Amino acid sequence: MLACVLTTGCAVTAESCSAGSPSTSVAGVPSSSASPSGSTSPTPTPTQEPKPGHVVIVADSPYGPMLYDGTGQPIYLFTAERADSPACYDACAADWPPVLTRGEPRARGDVRDSLLGVTRRDDGSRQVTYAGHPLYSYAHEGTYEVLCHDVVEYGGTWLVVRPDGTPAPA
Repeated sequence: MLACVLTTGCAVTAESCSAGSPSTSVAGVPSSSASPSGSTSPTPTPTQEPKPGHVVIVADSPYGPMLYDGTGQPIYLFTAERADSPACYDACAADWPPVLTRGEPRARGDVRDSLLGVTRRDDGSRQVTYAGHPLYSYAHEGTYEVLCHDVVEYGGTWLVVRPDGTPAPA
C-alpha cells in the first residue's frame, strides 16, 4: 500500500478558478455610447454561453489506464460512499477536493459518456460522478502523479478509477 505524504498547502481545481467575473464591456465598444439625444446607454453585454462541464480523460498510470481530469489531475473514488451520495466534507474535502462542474461533465477519449453524471453536494455545488461514484482528486499531487491509490483515510479507502467505472485493484 502506498502512503500519502501529508503536507500543508492549498489545491485549487480548474473548476474553482474558472468562475471569473463576467465581462462588463464588449471588445472594441466603449463602456457607454451616446445616443442621438446626447444621453448615454449601457454597453450591451455578450450573450452568456452555458458554462462548459468538467472534462474527464483516460491516461496510463502504474495501475493501468485510469481517469484524470482534463488538466491531468488523477481522479479517485471513496469506498466509504454508497450510491451517488458524497460523504467527504470539511477536512476530508480539503485533502480530497471533490471534482466539481458547472455544466454537464464531458468525456474525452476512452471515457464512457454514459457513465458520467453529477450529484449535488450539501452546499448545492455539482460533483461529477462516474458509474455512480462521486469523484475526487488528492490535493497534494501533481499532474499525472498518482500517490494515493489504496490509501485508507477518513473512514474509507481511496482508489483510482478505471475507464469501465470500477476501481483499480488494491
